[in-house]
Amino acid sequence: MTISPGKKREKIDRLAELAARDDERGVSLWREAFRRLRRNPAAIVGAVILALFLLIAIVGPFLVPYPADAQLWKGEIRDNIGYFPGPRADNWFGVDHIGRDEFSRMIVGARQTLLVGVVSTLIGLAVGSLIGGIAGASAGLGGKWGRAVDSTLMRFIDMLLAMPSLLLAISIAALLGASLTTVMIAVGVVSVPVFARLLRGSMISQSNSDYVLAATSLGVRKPKIALTHVVPNSLAPVIVQATLTLATAIIEAAALSFLGLGNNDASIPEWGVMLADAQRYLDAAPRLAILPALAIIVTALGFTLLGEAMREALDPKLRK
Repeated sequence: MTISPGKKREKIDRLAELAARDDERGVSLWREAFRRLRRNPAAIVGAVILALFLLIAIVGPFLVPYPADAQLWKGEIRDNIGYFPGPRADNWFGVDHIGRDEFSRMIVGARQTLLVGVVSTLIGLAVGSLIGGIAGASAGLGGKWGRAVDSTLMRFIDMLLAMPSLLLAISIAALLGASLTTVMIAVGVVSVPVFARLLRGSMISQSNSDYVLAATSLGVRKPKIALTHVVPNSLAPVIVQATLTLATAIIEAAALSFLGLGNNDASIPEWGVMLADAQRYLDAAPRLAILPALAIIVTALGFTLLGEAMREALDPKLRK
């Protein structure tokens, strides 16, 4: 079922409002959240999955048994009868459709997938936080003219938020041309509205806090209040969303690669491209599609479990 733009905005604003509330006991927000995360089984499972993924992505490419683009077993391929050597001692995951070691390609592909997810999330985080920070500071501390700036920026964000994310990403990727950089930009732009609304909502809630009133009464300039006080205390929901966005970024990047809009360099493996290449051989060698699909699903699940656990840990309603 498709979530309407209005419902989507309400959920984002609610997260910002909840995360911006002060803890009545004066306990550090992040210390209490970390304490709760350690007792959450979902957070532990997600953290373990992500730790393995990061270890494979960072260290794995240096330990692979064969070059990822080497067609060492091309002579064994029988494409006319659909024969591709399966798992064996020399090739743990078998051989792909042009004689490359599937295990080596899966390991090297993890780094490419991590690169796409992290860079696209950072793009969305940087641009979204810039827009949301300006809008939040303008609405909370800027007076009449500030509210006009906030309204203008938010109407632009609402336009982006109203468009289906995958459709927007496909449009941007098709406009810029197929490449790995295009995928990063397209997926990053899709996440901009979420980060912008989250930071704006959190900053508006923080602008009504006592410490802002105290700083204002002492004559501290409003830009300094916004940068040194309001923004640092408004980042909790943005950090949580960044974790969740990594999961959706990996899935959306794989979708763009599957549609032929991703990396066009066949020598550099990427899970989405591997999944697309395997569609022609589903009957003869379904493992060529199953392996990258499982890798994408499990990795996205790890980010989602950890992100949802962080959201719950930072929710004041659930904190004792």
